[in-house]
Amino acid sequence: MDVYGLIGNPVGHSRSPPMHEAAYDELEVDARYVTFEPAVDNVEAAIAGADALGVAGLNVTIPFKQDVCSIVQTDPLAERIGAVNTVDFTASRPRGYNTDAVGVTRSFTHHGVSIENKHAVVIGAGGAGRAAAFALADAGATVTIANRTAARAIDLAEAVPNATGGGLDILPDVLSEAELLVNATSVGMNADKTPVEKSLLHPGLAVLDAVYTPLETRLLEDAASIGATTIDGAWMLLFQGVEAFEIWTEYTAPIDTMNQALRETL
Repeated sequence: MDVYGLIGNPVGHSRSPPMHEAAYDELEVDARYVTFEPAVDNVEAAIAGADALGVAGLNVTIPFKQDVCSIVQTDPLAERIGAVNTVDFTASRPRGYNTDAVGVTRSFTHHGVSIENKHAVVIGAGGAGRAAAFALADAGATVTIANRTAARAIDLAEAVPNATGGGLDILPDVLSEAELLVNATSVGMNADKTPVEKSLLHPGLAVLDAVYTPLETRLLEDAASIGATTIDGAWMLLFQGVEAFEIWTEYTAPIDTMNQALRETL
């Protein structure tokens, strides 16, 4: 039996185990998905221990995504983003990937939204924002990054192709011409708040909110009310998990089954 899992601190809230377990059951893969919660200063020993014990793969979440970059052999995209959220232990040295980026692009394409040659706005310059910005730029979009601390957005934009950055005060100007919008902050999580005033939204936008608790955030409610395309955060969570599953097992992931299992937990 192969063992996969999630490493983070805390991990008790994770929706990943039922999503992956449902895929194993559907495809009759002899595997289980478990969670590990090492001390925040002990991730290097945890990765080494997982490797020594024969763990086949790990997802990585807060606060370890950046630390793991220096422990494993990162693929080029994870190296550029500066964060690893998936580790494959089947190679001679554990290899790290960032499937959050794929989670963004596959969320848009699954909903029939093209990315190439579009103008995208990403709100947030943290881990999710970095993944979104690189993913959209690599898929052919022109990216504007807006962040509460403008300097972080500007620094990120310098690393991302065809990107510019600034503070949240740039949103009124850039959103009027934008076609894609990603909220990569926690604004709206378990709260009736939005990072974007409704008056700045327009029907030509496709809006992806990385928040998935609640599924229908204030941002998505506002966007839907004016005719914009809306994509909830569970899709991003699903597709990053789908990509990890396919890296680990080399099976084609049963997306519908994983999606149903995920949404039953939300």
